Amino acid sequence: MNVLPITAVLPQIITTLKERTCAIVVAQPGAGKTTQVPLALLEAEWLQGQKILMLEPRRLAARAAARYMSKLLGEEIGQTVGYRVKNETRVGPKTRIEVITEGVLTRMLQHDPALEGVGIVIFDEFHERSLHADIGLALSRQSQMLLREDLRILLMSATLEAKEISSLLDHAPIIESEGRTFPIETHYLSQKVAGRMENAVIASVGQALREHAGSVLVFLPGAAEIHRVANGLAALRLGETVHVAPLYANLSLEDQDQALTAVRTPGHRKVVLATSIAETSLTVEGITVVIDSGLMRVPRFSPRTGMTRLTTVPVSIASADQRRGRAGRLGPGVCYRLWTETEHRQLPPSSTPEIREADLAPLALELAAWGAPDPAALVWLDPPPAAAYQQARELLVQLDALHENGSLTPHGKRVAALGLHPRLAHMVLQAIPLELGALACELAVMLSERDFMRAARLDADVRSRIEELWRALRGDAREGVDLGLCRRIAAEAKVLMQSLGIRPSVSHAAASGLLLAFAYPDRVAQRRSAGRFTLANGRGAVLPELQPLSNERYIVAAELDDSGMESRIYLSAPLKEEEIFTAFEASIRKEQIVEWDREVGSVKARERWQLGAITLKDKPLQEPNPDLVLQALLEGIRSESLEVLPWTRSARQLQERCLFLHRFTENWPDLRDESLLATLEEWAGPHLFGVKSKGAISRLNLTSLLEGMLTWEQRRSLDEWAPTHIQVPSGSRIPVDYSNMESPTLSVRLQEMFGLADTPRIAKGRVPVTLHLLSPAQRPMQVTKDLASFWREAYFEVKKDLKGRYPKHYWPDDPMAAIPTNRAKPRT
Repeated sequence: MNVLPITAVLPQIITTLKERTCAIVVAQPGAGKTTQVPLALLEAEWLQGQKILMLEPRRLAARAAARYMSKLLGEEIGQTVGYRVKNETRVGPKTRIEVITEGVLTRMLQHDPALEGVGIVIFDEFHERSLHADIGLALSRQSQMLLREDLRILLMSATLEAKEISSLLDHAPIIESEGRTFPIETHYLSQKVAGRMENAVIASVGQALREHAGSVLVFLPGAAEIHRVANGLAALRLGETVHVAPLYANLSLEDQDQALTAVRTPGHRKVVLATSIAETSLTVEGITVVIDSGLMRVPRFSPRTGMTRLTTVPVSIASADQRRGRAGRLGPGVCYRLWTETEHRQLPPSSTPEIREADLAPLALELAAWGAPDPAALVWLDPPPAAAYQQARELLVQLDALHENGSLTPHGKRVAALGLHPRLAHMVLQAIPLELGALACELAVMLSERDFMRAARLDADVRSRIEELWRALRGDAREGVDLGLCRRIAAEAKVLMQSLGIRPSVSHAAASGLLLAFAYPDRVAQRRSAGRFTLANGRGAVLPELQPLSNERYIVAAELDDSGMESRIYLSAPLKEEEIFTAFEASIRKEQIVEWDREVGSVKARERWQLGAITLKDKPLQEPNPDLVLQALLEGIRSESLEVLPWTRSARQLQERCLFLHRFTENWPDLRDESLLATLEEWAGPHLFGVKSKGAISRLNLTSLLEGMLTWEQRRSLDEWAPTHIQVPSGSRIPVDYSNMESPTLSVRLQEMFGLADTPRIAKGRVPVTLHLLSPAQRPMQVTKDLASFWREAYFEVKKDLKGRYPKHYWPDDPMAAIPTNRAKPRT
């Protein structure tokens, strides 16, 4: 009998779970943990006849594990062992072990947080750290801590940071099992792959088939690469004894079984072309050689754009080891790694947990439905990134699934119950009242799968996909359409319709744009130019080739990438303007845009309807709100500075006089330009109602506006404190220059000051003016604040100079006894 390595530690696992409610099993690939541990626990005393739930990260692995355990028991699937995966259930009244996918566990916990009748939850291959696995563990752990002290949690993996997880689970015991010790010969390339990876894979397969016996398992990043390698191998004419079998998630059950089953014909062997789906849990029979491309495809969510894109990245060392281990399940094996040893040393030790890079809208919805909208209320191995989680909540608020405080809305409860991505669930629920439920279900399932028409290279129009789906179901599929995928989409859509009570009906694909707008309100897009669009979220997007959608005014982008300045649109549908107004009546902002137009020097007003970053309508507004006009005018003045105002000499002098007095006491208003700008609304606003342009501004009396800032007492005493003019001995009234508030000046011809002993003063005699004594030609001859000293000391030197320059003018020897004059000589 073939004894599996895990058998040695099964008693320890049972005993540990009798004493503790959490445990961790680390077992190497091929140890048999996936099928042997659940069967061994069936009769455990502490289980007391309750069920075992075992989570598998993929549907294919869940079905395969359940079938193999049933085979070991000699039973049909659905008796002691059954499975639940999306849209498919094979359990019966006597089922004790249910193998489920991780999303199913979340649904079960939401329906029954205590998991009544369940004795243990097993997380198989937990090292893959899918988003649903992290959610499932967090919810199960809280259920265990608050509702079910007797509930057991067991984590199993071949490569796992067990100590860190043990600490998270209250220092859970770690049980280790050694895997098989069959040697695996590992080959690296001597230099990096040049050209397409597929060519290197094809060459390696040919070499492996020539040099080794047994079947070959090839790891490739995705279905597209699998098809290209399959075509390349067909060209090699490998012969009838070599069977090429693809293996990826979207294949039919029959094709998946064909890939997993060993070749029964003697002398025949198989080349299985698989994605990372074959890394763990699955046993591909007869494999002795593994060829690893070293690549995997993972979803990466960008909080910057709100979009998820599939990215091809190098595998981690842990994943590479898992893949290598597939070659040594039954005996000695060989692994060809299509990278160099130097490249291997540069690989990350493990893959990034999905929770760090995924779209967190499903997580945020699940937590709200659980009653814990704040992730900090739960225990996480890696908490959700704050930025991505906040963006997810904002999307759910936009979809009316959450209140602003994060709690679930009544609509959100229905969205959460559907088990679809929140976007798609919202679309389906919105479609039902419009009698578009059948089309919405087909769209929801179709958008959850890969594009079944990508090989046909059609345009990006979703409507053509729907029409091709219907043609394929009628048996009229065109070349390049994946007929098997079409059938599965139709079957899953039918199940979804039945769950919602929607009758299948003949739909019209023309409504696709409206339905997609419900799901992707942030991706409603407006054309900028042929094929180039602006999304409602502000991003740019482009249809790469000219096609009918390129000239649509509005589209909805259902699928696009996140590369470069403008995302490439892969799937979209046209949308009518009236549909936008119908679908987003509550979200469209209707606003009056009243702003200053610097070019024309006037306030312009228009009415605008805005959906996010796109403008739906924009037209002139004939009677704008006067308050908005005033605000726009004030902003225009601020943007162009106070020079826009009609400054006259008297207005500027008034400003300067007040600033001079403000030095003495703050009771006088601060009329500096920056202060006037800051208080523009207060002192100028009442006088600007109805004013829209520079021309109208120029007709204002700015002096009166500034005087309005003074109290009655200040206006009455202004001339006394800061006179506009001073009368000098000649009788002339000379203006005072207050531009230098520290020292106002009086510019006067020297001859007009004869006979005046002291310097004139202002501010009620507190401040002497600075005298600029001028020549007859108005040129400064002396600057002084002490006129008496000037007469005594400097006048006679100045007199000599002036008398030489202006001999016809009157230059007395005694200025104090002389007659002041504003002429060349005083009148006799």
